[in-house]
Formats: sequence, C-alpha cells, structure tokens
Amino acid sequence: MPRLLRDPITWLIYAQLALWGYFNYGFGPIVPLLRDEEHTSSGVASLHSTAIAAGAMIGGATFPVLARRWGRGNVMWAAVAAIALCTVGFVALPARLPLTLSLAAIIAVFGILLVSGVVSALSEHHGPAGPAALSEANAAACAAGLVAPLVIGATVNAGWGWRPGLAVLIALVVIVAVIAFTRGVRVPSGSVAPATAKGVTRGALPRAYWIAWTMMAVTGSVEVGLSMWTVDVLRTNVGMASGSAAALISAILAGMFIGRLFGARLTLRLPVIPLYLAALATSAVGFAIFWTAGSPVQAGAGLVVLGLGNALHYPLVIALAVQVSPGQADRAAAASAYSMGLSFGAGPLVLGLIADRVGAHAAFLLVPLLLLLAGFLAWRLSLALRPAAPDSSAAGAASAAELLAEAPIIESLTPAVASSASSSGSVRG
Repeated sequence: MPRLLRDPITWLIYAQLALWGYFNYGFGPIVPLLRDEEHTSSGVASLHSTAIAAGAMIGGATFPVLARRWGRGNVMWAAVAAIALCTVGFVALPARLPLTLSLAAIIAVFGILLVSGVVSALSEHHGPAGPAALSEANAAACAAGLVAPLVIGATVNAGWGWRPGLAVLIALVVIVAVIAFTRGVRVPSGSVAPATAKGVTRGALPRAYWIAWTMMAVTGSVEVGLSMWTVDVLRTNVGMASGSAAALISAILAGMFIGRLFGARLTLRLPVIPLYLAALATSAVGFAIFWTAGSPVQAGAGLVVLGLGNALHYPLVIALAVQVSPGQADRAAAASAYSMGLSFGAGPLVLGLIADRVGAHAAFLLVPLLLLLAGFLAWRLSLALRPAAPDSSAAGAASAAELLAEAPIIESLTPAVASSASSSGSVRG
C-alpha cells in the first residue's frame, strides 16, 4: 500500500485549496444579501452563476498553457493572489450588478486555475499515494467550507454585515503566503504534457458517454439549485434570520464531507450505477425532509441528508464517463467541464425565472424532477453498458473510488445565487 508523506509542500497545497474552499462556500450565503443590496430579481441574480460558469471554463481551458509558460507553482500563487484581490473588490467596492458579475467571472477563472494546479501537483508529487493526498486536500477544502458560512453568519448576526466575514479570507491568504515564503516552501513547477499528446484517440466519444454527460448536467443543476435557493427558503418558510440561515448552509457541506469520507469505501464494494441510484434516493429523502421543514432542526437534518447523497453524484458519473471512453480519458474529462458549465449557467437562470413567478419554495420542486430525470438516464446508461465485459462494474467501481478522492470542489464551483426575500428579512452588509 502506498505511503502518504505529508511534507511542507503537501501542507502548502492543502492550505491553498482550503483558501479557495473558504470563498467558494462562503460566497453562497452572501449572494441573497448582495442581491438585496442590488435590488434585482431572482432571474437577474442568477446571472452570477452564469458568470462563474463562464469563468470556470476559461480557467480550465487556459491552465495547461499558463502552466507550460510560467510553471505550475507560479500559476497557483498567482491564482491565490487574484482570489484575494477579487475578495477585496467584493468587500470594498459598492454593490453594483455589472461589478459583482465581473468579479464573479474573474474569481472563477482563477479558482479553477488553482484547483487544476492542486490536482496535478498532488498527483505528480505523491505518485501512487496521489489519490490519498487529493482526498485529504478535498477534506481541507470542505473543512474551510464548513467554517466560512458560520463566520459570515456570525458577522451578520452581530450587525456587522457579511463583508467582515468574507474579509477573513484576505487575512488567511496573507498568513499562508508569509509562512510559505519565510520557510522557503515552493510548489514545484512540474511537468505539463503538451496540448496534443501522442496516442490520443481522436474519434467521436461513444453514445454512452453522452448519456453520462447529460447525467452530470442534471445532477449539477440539483447542486447549484440547492446553493441558489436554500438561504431564502430558510428565511421565508422556516422563519430563520438571515445570519442563521447563512450559517445553516454548513449542514449541506457537513453531509458532503461525510459522504466523501466514506463514499470511496462503498465504491469499492458496490456496482457504480446501483450506488448512484442509491445516492439519488438519499438526495430525494433529504429534499423531502428539508422542503417540508417547519423548524431549523428539521431543515438542518434534511440538508445533511441532501449533502450525503449529493457527495456521490459527480464522482460516480465522471468515473462512468471515463470508463466508457477507452483511449479518450483526457477528452472525456475535458468535455465534462462543459456539462457542469451548462448546469451552472442555464440551470440557475431557469430556476430564477420560475422563482420570480411562483416563489423560491415552489420553484424548488424542480429538484425532485431533476433527480427523477437523472435516475431515468442512469437506467438508460445501464442498458447501453449491458453488452460490456462482465467485470465492467468492478472496473467502474475502482475508477469511482479514485475519482471520489480526486474530486476537489470542481463540481461545486458555483456559489449560491439566491432568490428574493421579504424586505423585512433583508440585511445590508
């Protein structure tokens, strides 16, 4: 069994990804309050998610070029610095829609640059122990994501608004940078493969891949829908204050943390598609608990269960997508980014338009419909894979176990974009 050596370089990379995790999950509870300041509708507010999806795809496309030109470690530090500067912009500049949309797109570019660097750096630095290192890095990001809504909720409840809570990230970036540079810890530049590698199959991706691609888009819409509407539903239907509602978002992250922690073991023991269907069912149960909640306790319990189910959606499907594309793993993984971009960009816009007409709570009923659609697509994929070799399920399980460890927060890149709340529930940060 490979042994994981947690040297200073490893701890630095963990800390860098945790910095992005703080913003990624901390920005979610902020957007409903930011939307109130900008006096926009739910549909317009959803454009923040569209901007982030566009920025993420740009970052993913440009990382190999930048890493070859400047070195992986330099690109990662530049991304951390840009994330800090964009955070300064959110905190110090007035809340104007064109400005916040621009900042959201720019910070997403650098966020995905950092995530791409983390995945490649840890994989290369640790070799056979790379999946274990990536799993720990993902746990660090989730831990930061758990803390961020609590800190922001606390500053809102204290009457200081959301800005001091987000500004904590700037101080954390400075602390990490000072420690790294004073101790001389540097992320290696690494070796980046050329844009077109020899031996890569250039044929069309198979039909089964596109079924899996669509499944990623559908479940991605579920995740971003939760990010989008949870705070407002807690405020309007459960009667929670804005700060407390923002803090309760941590319940989803707690469920995802637990799901990721134990999910890799399940993928080694169970076939992928039945496990995926079980994850969808878990999400549906969690949604039912949350949507019918009349108290913060019930709502929080539902969000934890939702997180448990959602934790496995992306890793299992991306594993299947790569498995059904032999000889085209790089192309399959790259094309999957556009699936997530579609779900993050189009899904929130549709949900926002529906919420403008019927309210956030009723609009949330789109979530179980999407879960049902994902289940139907999984059934279709099982039919498409039926002629495959008998051991394909086991191979898929092994791939899922590795990708579960290697799925840092790419699939949850989009922060929350919330719908309208009553004027009495608005908070000015």
